Amino acid sequence: MSGPGWAEAASDVVLQGVGETARQVGDRFPLYADPVEGRWTTTGRGSWTGGFWAGLLRLRALRTGDPADRAVADACTARLAPWAEADTATRGLILWYGTALGGGAEAGLLRERSARSALAAFDRRLGLVPWGAALGGPRSRARADGVPGLVPLLATAGADGEAAAAGHLHRHLDLCLGDGTSERPLPAWEFAEGSGWRACPEPEPGWTRGEAWLLLAVADALLRAGSAVWRPERLYGAAELLLTKGEFLRGPLVPPARAHHPDGPLDTSAAAIGAVALLKLALLPGPAATAYRGRAEDVLRHLTRTHLAPPGAAHPAGLLRDGCYDAASGTAVRHALVWGDFFLALGLGALLGRVDLRQV
Repeated sequence: MSGPGWAEAASDVVLQGVGETARQVGDRFPLYADPVEGRWTTTGRGSWTGGFWAGLLRLRALRTGDPADRAVADACTARLAPWAEADTATRGLILWYGTALGGGAEAGLLRERSARSALAAFDRRLGLVPWGAALGGPRSRARADGVPGLVPLLATAGADGEAAAAGHLHRHLDLCLGDGTSERPLPAWEFAEGSGWRACPEPEPGWTRGEAWLLLAVADALLRAGSAVWRPERLYGAAELLLTKGEFLRGPLVPPARAHHPDGPLDTSAAAIGAVALLKLALLPGPAATAYRGRAEDVLRHLTRTHLAPPGAAHPAGLLRDGCYDAASGTAVRHALVWGDFFLALGLGALLGRVDLRQV
């Protein structure tokens, strides 16, 4: 996949893999797959990753134009509805990426319902939508993975939603980036009565996927920063800080899951998320756009050449291998991850002009 048509060929392989995964998982949601046999661990309700599976099915339907593929994508999106009022900031990941690529009136109504629910959950005292209790653990937390998706989702809920989206993002930047002097962003915080915010030990600083999530959220905000509520100058500064500290432009094309453990597992999903964030930043005017797009292409080309399961292999084709679900617990540390597959497919679609990253 190194010739001029590498992106087209890679996109075809990834979307072929979507079909194979759909046949394997049926009405369940894929979470991660072992790298040898390609067998998926699944969930019944989708957990925080269900929107990425709906998004992958939608990308396949958009590519094939097959009404049957569209019906499968529609049905999967409809199964996300119970998450609209769930007490979790990850509803942004679930409901934004599960609906932003289309799906007709029903998907639009689900997105509107989810945005209103997320706006109602905005806690003015904390200055954000709390992490929530739906996935377990203390409710009053702020995590880097509670920002992407939720920023554009909230922003669809009128002026109040736009203000909440900006507030949610900036509060996370306040916490995770601080004054910019820490070596790496601090990705997780907990609020306690009487003592305020304190950093959590896990995920630890140097969680590269968390850094990619933050960069993606900042890029989404900059693409929407038409009013002062977004504080665009601060967002540009945050993007520059994340690009530098996260080594998105000069570090390895695929980072380790934990920056302080360079000999540990890689995380191809962090690389794919970061590439999409760079492609979004490349849509902004400025002299750095060419460098951002070039780096994103380098990352996506490397992922498809080195980590994408090819057709004709003993394992199912189209899986982005070497993703790391959770290095600290040793969970699925060299696996295909459904969100890694999604962001690879999304990035390739953007390179090929099939997807407008301003809309998703």
